[in-house]
Amino acid sequence: MTPTDVFSLTNLLVLPMWLLMIVLPKWKATRFLMTYKVVPLILSLVYALYIVIAMRISGGMDFGSLSSVMALFTEENAVLAGWVHYLAFDLLVGMWMIKQNEDLGIHQLLMAPCLLATFMLGPVGFLLFMLIRSLKTKKA
Repeated sequence: MTPTDVFSLTNLLVLPMWLLMIVLPKWKATRFLMTYKVVPLILSLVYALYIVIAMRISGGMDFGSLSSVMALFTEENAVLAGWVHYLAFDLLVGMWMIKQNEDLGIHQLLMAPCLLATFMLGPVGFLLFMLIRSLKTKKA
């Protein structure tokens, strides 16, 4: 399987999970997948595999400067690992937001944009959620 194939498969893997979290966050199947972190665990395995492959090809990873990190992202396997890293951690942040909302009770119509933004823009969705959370807790 090529890195391009794995890229496509990992993107396909996260889409249903995000859809479930946005549309059916309280559904039993969604809760199961979130509780056991099924999709992030699969992504973590893919990440571990491709980070090892990238390290074997490039001889290590240097995160000491911007130019060193830029050089890492010229190796296809390292870029794939980086992308899977984003997919996994954005998904974990989305799951955390839903878990936090169990106590907060933010309406699903407000949670949906937070989750969608986390899926598409990571930290922007987290920031939006934290702003709404802050406003919600001030009222309480």
